[in-house]
Amino acid sequence: MAIKVASVTETFGKDVFTDKGMYCGKIEDFECDLRKFKVRAVVVRAMKGSYLTNMLGNKKGLVVPFPMVSSIGDVVIIKHITAPVAEDVDDMPPGAD
Repeated sequence: MAIKVASVTETFGKDVFTDKGMYCGKIEDFECDLRKFKVRAVVVRAMKGSYLTNMLGNKKGLVVPFPMVSSIGDVVIIKHITAPVAEDVDDMPPGAD
């Protein structure tokens, strides 16, 4: 799936939302493969009070692989992400550790 953007610089600072409507932050940077002339990932800066800040804690942002970007327009839409759930050792059956 190709996403058409006139210039990569147009997307810096755009708001990023998940496809479920959760606000994540703003586009801060891109990771590019210069040999193939492709964007590999976008760097999303977590904004105070955003879904991403609540999920990441004190981390400043997240590198999102470009295949997870659904659309770029007035805002950037990415596929919804969730934090991994840590298994509680007490809930494990005996001998499973």
